[in-house]
Amino acid sequence: MGSEDADINAEDGEAPIREVEVAPFRIDPMAVTNARFAAFVKDTGYVTEAERFGWSFVFHLLIPPALARTITQAAAATPWWLPVPGAYWRAPEGPGSDVGARRNHPVVHVSWNDATAYCAWAGARLPTEAEWEYAARGGLEQARYPWGDELTPGGRHRCNIWQGRFPDVNTHDDGYLGTAPVNTYAPNGYGLHNMSGNVWEWTADTFHGPSDEEQQPRAMRGGSYLCHASYCNRYRVAARTSNTPDSSAGNIGFRIVADAVQS
Repeated sequence: MGSEDADINAEDGEAPIREVEVAPFRIDPMAVTNARFAAFVKDTGYVTEAERFGWSFVFHLLIPPALARTITQAAAATPWWLPVPGAYWRAPEGPGSDVGARRNHPVVHVSWNDATAYCAWAGARLPTEAEWEYAARGGLEQARYPWGDELTPGGRHRCNIWQGRFPDVNTHDDGYLGTAPVNTYAPNGYGLHNMSGNVWEWTADTFHGPSDEEQQPRAMRGGSYLCHASYCNRYRVAARTSNTPDSSAGNIGFRIVADAVQS
């Protein structure tokens, strides 16, 4: 687990390379979709934190121009993220958008708290970072990506990340500007799809180690459709980042795990 490559993000705690043992577990081959999250909401009446807050972050190129002109604020360090009133999982780009044609895309605008509520309903849990990385490697040892060391083997795209000049020009060479369906691209050696790119995935762990603080940042893995070597090369298997448990954005989702049944 971990990496000591020259391009790691040392401040993220990727290094050192270390051996980690995990107990047997089962992991969903795909991230939770809009359709599955809709079933959860229908069954429980759950209201996400983005809905309660009244807004969520949306990437600027995904916002309709007329709506974008009404937004006067942006995240200071990342001005391509705009706080869009009314953006939430069912309206991912704000009022007027919907997920009708994206039922098989990963649900986004879900906080860590939202994800754990879904897990409780589904009889599952979020993966630990060690479980996530073990699964993402697909049986390979120290490979940079779930499929090997080359980003585009044979010129084929294997994940949904940014191509072009970030954050204003995306050539869509991989087929997508925003999210892709959860079963897009070939799976890794364990049959898991999109462990790199598409959406960040929440894990169970706190980012800086065990803590009793309620708002301690939680670790996220996998990168998203916005990752690019010039800005965020965290689509590598060992890479990690974090967010506070009540945060949401248009590139954050999750997948679930469960303990293996012992015979």
